Amino acid sequence: MEKLWLGLSPRKNRLMRILVISLTMIFISFGIYLQIKADIGLSPWNALNQGLSRTFPISYGTATILVSAAVLAVDLMLKEKIGFGTVLDSVLIGIFTDIFEYLDFVPTLGPLWLKAAVFILGLAVVCLGQYFYMDAALCCGARDSLTVALGKRFRALSVGTVNNLIFVTVLVIGWALGATVGLGTILSVFGNGILMDIIFRLVRFEPYKVQHEHFIATAITLWTGKEAEEFI
Repeated sequence: MEKLWLGLSPRKNRLMRILVISLTMIFISFGIYLQIKADIGLSPWNALNQGLSRTFPISYGTATILVSAAVLAVDLMLKEKIGFGTVLDSVLIGIFTDIFEYLDFVPTLGPLWLKAAVFILGLAVVCLGQYFYMDAALCCGARDSLTVALGKRFRALSVGTVNNLIFVTVLVIGWALGATVGLGTILSVFGNGILMDIIFRLVRFEPYKVQHEHFIATAITLWTGKEAEEFI
């Protein structure tokens, strides 16, 4: 797919990429909202957010932002690359998810098959959003960065194993805090990767080839209007 920021000046290039990521956060938040409305269980991280919101007097979105901030702090301590995309992900998804929950325009769902269908649709929406988000190359979300950072430090374990251990940990905490765990949790754990592979193949996107830009480099370009490499 043609990138909207190609051919633009360095500053406009970054501004366009930031705009794309910001709009994509709305898209991803809608996918999460659909999963919440399905009410058949949530993915591990979303279950943790829901558990916190049910235990403490905070909204789901606020819980999302607080968890993201905590994970982001760990990423920084582990010296993982952080970008504008990481920060936008940490803040905007929580805000927009709360907005969708406030509007609440999807009615309560009845049959289990319909709930499952809406949940899978939500997963697909999130996966498609992740394509646009990752393609902007301003770094991944705090949770993905945590997986990579821990994988580097526990090389005896595969990245998939590290990811699963993180999933189990946050899911158990979320469940203990009262989150809904069920069919949606299973669909998320096993179906998310499949849907992501399908969507990435359809748009011919190879995430491992993306060269992400550090927050500081992007900030330099926005401030000076020139590529950060000129100052390094």
